Amino acid sequence: MTGTRRLALLATAAATAATALTATPAAAGGPYGQGPRHCAGTAPVTCHYDVPPGTYDVTVTLGADTAATTSVTAETRRTVLAATPTAAGERTTRSFTVDVRTPEGEPTGPDGTPGLDLVLTGADGTAPALAAIRVTPAPRARKLLLIGDSTVCDQPGAPYSGWGQQLSRFPGRGTAVANHADSGESTAGYLANPALFDRVRARIRPGDLVLVQLAHNDKQTDAATYRANLTALVDGVRAEGGRPVLVTPVVRRWFNPDGTLDNGTALLVNGLGVDHPAEVRALAARLGTPLVDLTALTKARVEQLGPEASKALYLTDEKRDNTHTSVRGATEYARLVADELAARGLLTRRAAP
Repeated sequence: MTGTRRLALLATAAATAATALTATPAAAGGPYGQGPRHCAGTAPVTCHYDVPPGTYDVTVTLGADTAATTSVTAETRRTVLAATPTAAGERTTRSFTVDVRTPEGEPTGPDGTPGLDLVLTGADGTAPALAAIRVTPAPRARKLLLIGDSTVCDQPGAPYSGWGQQLSRFPGRGTAVANHADSGESTAGYLANPALFDRVRARIRPGDLVLVQLAHNDKQTDAATYRANLTALVDGVRAEGGRPVLVTPVVRRWFNPDGTLDNGTALLVNGLGVDHPAEVRALAARLGTPLVDLTALTKARVEQLGPEASKALYLTDEKRDNTHTSVRGATEYARLVADELAARGLLTRRAAP
């Protein structure tokens, strides 16, 4: 094949790919998108793009002849656009960046659907107001990678939600949250499984942030081993040019009679007496890594709400579960993380709807 012909074929392929990544509204009364491989339906609107793993910028134009409120989730229930209201006749454009990978949710879970899947929903089951949507490759997007357990991960089913699953609603376009948290993982398990830390290391590019929150499953890990494991994670991230951030674990909703959480169960002191948050704080200072003290932040929030109102942050009523968070709790805790990162100049926040 001649060089000229090869270039012509590559140009044609690139143009075809760009066309395939763009969905425009169909005729009035029909589904959104151009055929079943893009967008279809009305309430909700579902969109599928047959793209390879990578990072992608998504731009949506929202609005209709009637007032509406539209939110967007991607892949495994990741919120990428919070509820955005539009008045009758108004048009507004929002952009976000999505990480597409296999498996699309928890690293040790099912592969999910190949490509990029988006779901647009309206308030209380009403139709979302999608006027146009465009998806374009963003190979240079910055990644914010997450290492964690079930309190962080992309939970596959309602009513569960990890805070990492809600974090994508906060960064501005150009930053994709890549959630590699996995249910049931301890520091030792995360290091040992090739599907976990090895895969994270392979995806890190210089300057990428890597947040590490592991403690809930280190129930019988002694202090020296816990510190050594976290140090290995930090060193591995730095070896790839990444920027590690240590995160103390979210509290359990376990109240004392006086309305405080000042007990080992709530504050993640394990069966050997290892105070996980204290260990993480000390290690962050020793290793010179940024720290998000999510234990202190979530403790303050749960105590502020009190024993009854704080149930809404967890799955207390639905599952008798005071460890895992609801969508509301995960969203509040993700906002705390995003605020802390933004305050340190580590994250550019998206403007509120």
